Amino acid sequence: MNTLQRIALILTIVGALNWGLVGIFDFNLVTFAFGEGSVLTRIVYILIAFCGIVNIGILINGLERMD
Repeated sequence: MNTLQRIALILTIVGALNWGLVGIFDFNLVTFAFGEGSVLTRIVYILIAFCGIVNIGILINGLERMD
């Protein structure tokens, strides 16, 4: 696993934990840390979305190797 993939995995986990906090406690850690609608909040969400796309590629490559 290369560095980009590791970073993508970590940020995806952070995003998943944030959604868990939203679902269970109605607490958004990203908006708490960076403010509602701030530029940094948007950047974090965009980075996590990009990491999700990277992880889709990792999943597809892993499935191809299983064949």
